[in-house]
Amino acid sequence: MRKTDYAFWAFVAMAGMAGLTTVLNVTRTYSATSPNAEIYKQLDLFGDVLERVRSDYVEKPDDAALIESAINGMLAGLDPHSAYLNPKNYRDMQVQTRGEFGGLGIEVTMENGIVKVVSPIDDTPAAKAGLQANDLITQLDGDSIVGLTLEQAVEKMRGPVNTPITLTIVRKGIDDPLDVKIVRDTIRINAVKARLEGEIIYAKISTFNEQTHANLVKQIDALKKKLAKPVKGYIIDLRNNPGGLLDQAINVSDDFLDQGAIVLTKGRNLEETQRSNARPGDITEGKRVLVLINGGSASASEIVAGALQDHKRALVIGTRSFGKGSVQTIIPLNQNGALRLTTARYYTPSGRSIQAKGIMPDVVIEQELPDDLKPKRPERPRGEASLRGHLKGEDAKKKEKEESGSSAYVPKEPEKDTQLQYALKLMRGEIPEPTPAPRDDTPEKAQTPAGDTKPGDPTPPATK
Repeated sequence: MRKTDYAFWAFVAMAGMAGLTTVLNVTRTYSATSPNAEIYKQLDLFGDVLERVRSDYVEKPDDAALIESAINGMLAGLDPHSAYLNPKNYRDMQVQTRGEFGGLGIEVTMENGIVKVVSPIDDTPAAKAGLQANDLITQLDGDSIVGLTLEQAVEKMRGPVNTPITLTIVRKGIDDPLDVKIVRDTIRINAVKARLEGEIIYAKISTFNEQTHANLVKQIDALKKKLAKPVKGYIIDLRNNPGGLLDQAINVSDDFLDQGAIVLTKGRNLEETQRSNARPGDITEGKRVLVLINGGSASASEIVAGALQDHKRALVIGTRSFGKGSVQTIIPLNQNGALRLTTARYYTPSGRSIQAKGIMPDVVIEQELPDDLKPKRPERPRGEASLRGHLKGEDAKKKEKEESGSSAYVPKEPEKDTQLQYALKLMRGEIPEPTPAPRDDTPEKAQTPAGDTKPGDPTPPATK
C-alpha cells in the first residue's frame, strides 16, 4: 500500500508541475508576442506587397534592390541623416573618414528630394568649379535625381579619376539653372590649413576626419617655431565645416580647454547618456581664441564652437550655424554594409541643445553677398530646421518657430572676408571690444560690435 500510495501522489505532483509549467510558458509567450503583434501584421503586409511586386511588376525586378530600397525608405522616414550603407558605400565612408577618397569634394544632404550642398571642401574639384553651400543639385549628366536616395546620388557623383560629370544646380538669386562640369579627382582632405597673420595664428578646419586633431597640433607647433616670438592669439575658422567624427571634435575642443565638460550626448534611455571631459593641457597656453562660424558650420564644428563658447574660452564671431544637434552611429551589418542611425542628441556643456536652432555667435557679423548672389526677395535661412523630417528641437517642444542656418558665403579673397577681417582687427586691438551681453541664443540678445551696428548690417563701422 505504501509503495502504491507513494507512486500515486508522485504522479499527481508531477502532473501538477507540468500543468503549471505549461500555463507559465503560455503566459510568457502571450506577454512576449502581444506587444509585437501589430508589427508582425505590418511585416505580413510588407511580405504581401513584396510578393505582388515580384510576381506582377511589368519587368522582373532585382530582389536585392527591392529590399535595399525598402530599408532606405524606412530610414529616410526617420530623419534626413539616417541611412543604409550598402557594402560599397560603407567602404567608401571608411575611406572618407580616413581622409582620402575619390570624388568631387562636396558634402551634401537631401532636401525635398533634391541634393543640397552643405559645403564644398577646400581645394577640391567642386570648390575650384565654384560650387557653393546651399546650391541645389537637380540633375547629374542630364538625368534627374528626383526619386534617388542621398546615397544613390552620391554614388553617381563618384567615379574613376579624370572622368567628367556635369551637375545641374539651382542657386539662390539666379533664375536659370546652371550646368557645372567637374572632372573627378582623388580627394585628399587636408582637414587643417594654418598660417600666420602677423603675430596671429589662423587655422582653417574644413572637416573632422581621423587626421584633424593631429594635423591641427602639428601645424600650430610648426607656426609657433616659425614665429620665434610670442603668439598674440588664435583664430579658429569653422565656417562651412560640415562636421565629421565626434571624437575628433572632442579632441579639438580639448586642445583649447584645461578642464570641464566638452559635450553631453543623450540617447533614448537614461543609461545611454555620456559626458566627455577636457584634460589638462592647452596648446595655446591660455592665449586669446576667436572662433568663426556661419550657416555652413554643422555638427562636429558646432560641438567645438559650443564648448568653447560655454566655457568663455573663445569669442564666437559670424552668423548662426546650421543646427545639426544629433549623433549618428555606424552599425556594421556583417557582410551587408552598415546602418547609419541617429542614436543620440548632443548638448553643449551648459545643457543647450542646438538641434534645429544652431549656435548663435557672440558677435554677429554678416558677410555681404556679391550682387549676382543676392536673392530678389527675402528667403528663409537654410539649415537643419528647413530639412523635411528633421528631429524636432527645443523650440518645437515649446511650440515656438524653429529656425536655423544663415548665409554660408565666404569670399576667396581674405581682404574681402568681412568676418575674418573683423576678427583680425579685434585681435590686434584696432577696434573696440564688443559690448558684453548675457549668453543667449536669440539674435536679438547676441552681442554686436561697438558702434551703432545691429545684426544684419553687412559691415560694422569699425572694420571700414
